[in-house]
Amino acid sequence: MKKVLITFAALAMIASVTSCRETEQKTEEAVEAAVEATTEAVEEAGEAAEDAADATEEAADAVEGHDADAH
Repeated sequence: MKKVLITFAALAMIASVTSCRETEQKTEEAVEAAVEATTEAVEEAGEAAEDAADATEEAADAVEGHDADAH
């Protein structure tokens, strides 16, 4: 009976370690995915800011050109 209990305890420990490793791998994958998504979002935000700056500059040039034509 003692061997049976020791065997079950060993199996439980192995299952626990395996479960922890799987959880660790899933956590690492989730972190990597989050970092990748954040990087992409930052790049897209930077591009959007550049586009907005370009549009603002073009609008300012158009207004200056319109004022010059009016005088």
